[in-house]
Amino acid sequence: MSQGVQAAGDRPFPAQEDPPGLSMEGEDSQGPVRLRNGPGGRAAVWRDYVALGKPLIVLLLLATTWAGMVVGAGELPEPSLVFWTLLGGGLTAAGASALNQYIDRDLDAQMQRTRRRPLPDGRLEPKNAAVFGILLCLLGVMILAAAVNLLSAFLAALGAVYYVGAYSLLLKKATPQNIVIGGGAGAIPPLVGWAAATGSLVMPALFLFAIVFFWTPPHFWALALTRRQDYARTDVPMFPVVYGDPAARWAIFLYSLQLVALTLLLPGIGMVSSVYLLAAVALGAVFILRAWGLLRSGGTRRAWALYRYSSIYLVLIFGAMVLDTLLALPA
Repeated sequence: MSQGVQAAGDRPFPAQEDPPGLSMEGEDSQGPVRLRNGPGGRAAVWRDYVALGKPLIVLLLLATTWAGMVVGAGELPEPSLVFWTLLGGGLTAAGASALNQYIDRDLDAQMQRTRRRPLPDGRLEPKNAAVFGILLCLLGVMILAAAVNLLSAFLAALGAVYYVGAYSLLLKKATPQNIVIGGGAGAIPPLVGWAAATGSLVMPALFLFAIVFFWTPPHFWALALTRRQDYARTDVPMFPVVYGDPAARWAIFLYSLQLVALTLLLPGIGMVSSVYLLAAVALGAVFILRAWGLLRSGGTRRAWALYRYSSIYLVLIFGAMVLDTLLALPA
């Protein structure tokens, strides 16, 4: 299970690069601790390994996973099932994030936002980071296969391969549509949760996938507007770099309209009811107003505000689904 939420990369919380779909490119890692002798040095090494997994991004992905479980089951799943699903999914997502940082280590060294991460800063050996990422992915998928079900394990593995292989290795440096196409990686976690709770995937589950998928471009492109020079310096063909800020602002606005329209379809297919609808209307109105403000006036401050709000929006819209589902349960 990847971030792609970016997690672009690429990320919705400061200092992490998210899987595309689940934004994810933000601020740097915290300052390095180079002393490796004694307990303090060993603790610093472990903190660097934890940073490879982008824990804040993983938490966002797990929030959408849990929401997929609740909405899919129509109730609170068994605590043991939740535990094994989130553990397996979290390890897989963290492993994919570590592999993403291994692949991007040379790019990260050129970007002000990411140059203090453990690999470009020389605090960890690249081969160790790669092994760490592979082991986490394998362990996470095995936990899902053994303790949950094969479908959830397959989807988590697919998300990791999508994020690491399709996005990090191929799309990120190849096309301005990297975030659009790669956004599917971060949209897979809700499917993992749905599959874990029900053992199957049905059409309503794909709406959860689609929400994250359409959320990803405005989220990532808003961040890219604030980090345009970083991307230009590394020749990463992000949309604002290739087509310019005005085109990017229009694209953000249009994707925001599509995203909000999509969220308003869920009551119509019987997935949720009035509690969710009220929340979706209110949250969506703020999203569109912020995107409209960015379109009209531009500016790094407005782009950053939209980026930060989009992260909150994703958590709240999935939270509204959970609340609506639980309120519909018999007393």
